[in-house]
This record gives sequence, C-alpha cells and structure tokens, in this order.
Amino acid sequence: MAQPARIQRRRTKGWRKPDNAVIVSRPSRFGNPFLIKDAIEAEMGNPRSACASNYAEWLRVGTAGGWYEETYRVGRQVFDRRRVLNELHLLRGKDLACTCPLPEPGQPDHCHAAVLLRLANDPKES
Repeated sequence: MAQPARIQRRRTKGWRKPDNAVIVSRPSRFGNPFLIKDAIEAEMGNPRSACASNYAEWLRVGTAGGWYEETYRVGRQVFDRRRVLNELHLLRGKDLACTCPLPEPGQPDHCHAAVLLRLANDPKES
C-alpha cells in the first residue's frame, strides 16, 4: 500500500477527488484558522509557512503558555482544536486534499494538510 500523500484540490471542471482522499481545506472540520492575509499583514517572512507552523503549534500545545485559544472563529466557521485531535484517526491512511499549491520536489510542504498527514500517520502520535 502506498504512503498517504498530500494532493492539491482543484476547482477546475472535471477534477475529481481521488477515492482514498479526504478534503481538509479551510471549510472542512480540519481547516486551518490561521489566515495567510493575517501573516502578510504581520510581515512574516513566509506567510504560508507561518500559518502551517501556527497550526502545528496550536494542535501541539493548545492553550498552554497563553498563546492560543481552544477554538477560533473565522467568519461563520468555528475551528475547534479538540475536535481536530479527536478525529485525527479518520485521516489515518488517507490522502489529504487542500487547495494549497504542492511544493517543488525537495522543498518543504508549507500546508496544514502536511501537518495533519504527519500527525494522523505517525505511530508516536497515536
């Protein structure tokens, strides 16, 4: 069986989600509450990387240290850290689809889906 991978979700006519894939883009329950536009406004060097790092840290430490909230509201959507962690098992062994562009070969993947892929499939995280 192939290793689970991150795939780029397309919004073009004819694109279909592969059978073994789960969509984890922002509107999903696994979406990233940290917005690239906010990272740009904060003048972070690599906004996409900053958002993925914040997502990973949010899932890892939660409210410890007072940096993050358990839930975030972006528009009408609520992102709940506990729900993401409780439902990580649903992603185990699945390909994850997000609209973020795929990295060039050999480059790091600055997408929250890469964070989820690692957490869902790492035996130490189980």
